[in-house]
Amino acid sequence: MALRVMQICVPQGAKETARDLLEGRDVLGRWNDEHHGQTVLHLLVPAEETEPIMDQFEQHFASVEGFHVVLFPVEAVLPRPKVDEKPDEAPEEDAPVRAPSGLRVSREELYAEVTESVGVSRVFIGMTILSSVVAAVGLMRDDVAVIIGAMVIAPLLGPNVAMSLATTLGDTHLLRRAVCTNVVGVVSAFLFAVLVGAIFTVDAKIPAIASRTDVGLGDILLALAAGTAGTLAFTRGLSGAVIGVMVAVALVPPLVVAGILLGAGQPALACGALLLTGANVICINLAGIVTFLAQGVRPRTWWETERAKSGTFKATIVWTILLALLLLILWLNNAGLVL
Repeated sequence: MALRVMQICVPQGAKETARDLLEGRDVLGRWNDEHHGQTVLHLLVPAEETEPIMDQFEQHFASVEGFHVVLFPVEAVLPRPKVDEKPDEAPEEDAPVRAPSGLRVSREELYAEVTESVGVSRVFIGMTILSSVVAAVGLMRDDVAVIIGAMVIAPLLGPNVAMSLATTLGDTHLLRRAVCTNVVGVVSAFLFAVLVGAIFTVDAKIPAIASRTDVGLGDILLALAAGTAGTLAFTRGLSGAVIGVMVAVALVPPLVVAGILLGAGQPALACGALLLTGANVICINLAGIVTFLAQGVRPRTWWETERAKSGTFKATIVWTILLALLLLILWLNNAGLVL
């Protein structure tokens, strides 16, 4: 059971209101402090309880001066919390509303986790270039271990998941930042790879390179599965699992293959690698949106939800059309009509 500690600051005279708001919630531990006319509630709760609790307190205290909520992850707790092993029962009519996701972290925790990976900086560009260096060396040496190292370094998965979350929440500011980060990262890696291809001799028959110049249905299924797994990793707070997804579907190696082949004067093969990169981007974003929706990630207020529905529908249609066009290109390619 993933646990969180919540610190909620409310006015000193609002203890009864806070008690009412917590009525029926799954609170495993509770402590109160009094500081400078304010009450600080310390709550030990399951991770899936944090979102409904924060929504309720924000609804009642958002305009109150001094109100804020701080959330902390919990590594361990004693005595160990008891796990309810009873079979699921039908909820009572007046039962408190649970998080629609079942077992996921709160919307605010997701937002904080995703936004850490968004933003153009010297560190981001440097990590992208370093990942391209490692990928180029591993590809030209046909060294799988080195290529996996480039996958782990690559910082491009986070901005793509951020695009999915921003679309689901209708957050245009986060969406613009994620798109900008993606574009800068992709362009940086690609231009560096073109430079490498122009300087060094590249053998397109190396298995590690040749395998990334051809896109098949299996690659698309893998990208969809990995995009779903990456999003689930974020919603469950499992950062280690994200590394596994980076290894499963990496954006940098096929992008670097496209760049070095273009720099080496082999544009036809470079187009195949670009198709693979495009397939990964499309599938990660499409799978991310669908998974966030399935996990019950929604904006807090109803008017934000209505705005997000429109944006999510449009984005889903766009990504689906792009995926359909990609499948059409693959079919024409297999038929010998293109590439």
